[in-house]
Amino acid sequence: MKKLASFLLILFVFLLNACGPHKTALQMVPGKESIYNHPSVAVITKQMDAEPKNAALYYKRAMALRQLQEDSLALIDLHTAVSMDSSKAPYFSAIGEMLFEHKDMEGSVQWFKKAIAINAKDPVAHLKFAKMLMFISDNQQAFKEINTVLRQDPYNAEAYFLKGMVYKNLNDTAKALSSFQTSVQVDPGYQPSILQLALIYAVKKDPIALHYFDNAFAADTTQMVALHGKAMFYQDNGQLEKAKLEYKNCVLHDPQYADAFFNMGWILMQQDSLDKAIKQFNMVTKIEPDNAEAYYNRGVCFELLKRKSEALADYKQALEFADEYKEAAAGVKRLSAQ
Repeated sequence: MKKLASFLLILFVFLLNACGPHKTALQMVPGKESIYNHPSVAVITKQMDAEPKNAALYYKRAMALRQLQEDSLALIDLHTAVSMDSSKAPYFSAIGEMLFEHKDMEGSVQWFKKAIAINAKDPVAHLKFAKMLMFISDNQQAFKEINTVLRQDPYNAEAYFLKGMVYKNLNDTAKALSSFQTSVQVDPGYQPSILQLALIYAVKKDPIALHYFDNAFAADTTQMVALHGKAMFYQDNGQLEKAKLEYKNCVLHDPQYADAFFNMGWILMQQDSLDKAIKQFNMVTKIEPDNAEAYYNRGVCFELLKRKSEALADYKQALEFADEYKEAAAGVKRLSAQ
């Protein structure tokens, strides 16, 4: 999500416009017409022009703007929705969630509490509040919010997932595992819980983790974390050729997935395939030009290949992006002394 640094300025302009003659929903934030012309937003904006006092449409557009990572604009629409209709708990909890994501803990608490005050049985508000409480390590209060939802709906997969995350924070792996399994039992396609099961079994070096990684990816093929996790399982257990195949699978699904290129490069370094490793690190630096570790590891490859000037340049570049990178500094010192 985009930072909210520009929010106050945009909100100020919005309020000035709101005080004047009626303007269309598109005109309310000058300079942002291109965003409002996006297909997913434009259709809602057109509806808003026909129904300018429909709070639900402002909420709907806010959700569309969030998908476009336009959090500042989304927050403006949410505040407008609240001002038009203060009886809808989801409007309040949506603001709370956005503030939480941008690390405004105090602000988010107030909005979650308002949502719950409006509708004490709103599961969305309780669970979003629980997430925030977990973040500040108020685990007992988080349990209370989660259990409030489960008493109303014993088949809420997200509630069991969050309960598992609280247990995980408390280092109670057995109870965390049980909660994630219950979550998957009530909703076999609930990807966050499937992924957590995969990660727990991976730590145990239990091959059943591979099954869960496969299921997690099948549940959401847009997320590379499951494929990456499967590759890491093989890598951590010394099955490097299988790991390489999975990293290739990652970049087949997402050619911009830098972590797969990096890990492939690292494996190739261990296998003394230095020229091939360099090609992998080249890809990382193209995708993430400020990745200090990629420059350092490529520098190590160059140094092992006796390509001193290229190694020295990479070590210096790594230090440009991470000035306290001790290994890179040692590399510069070592090669400069030769």
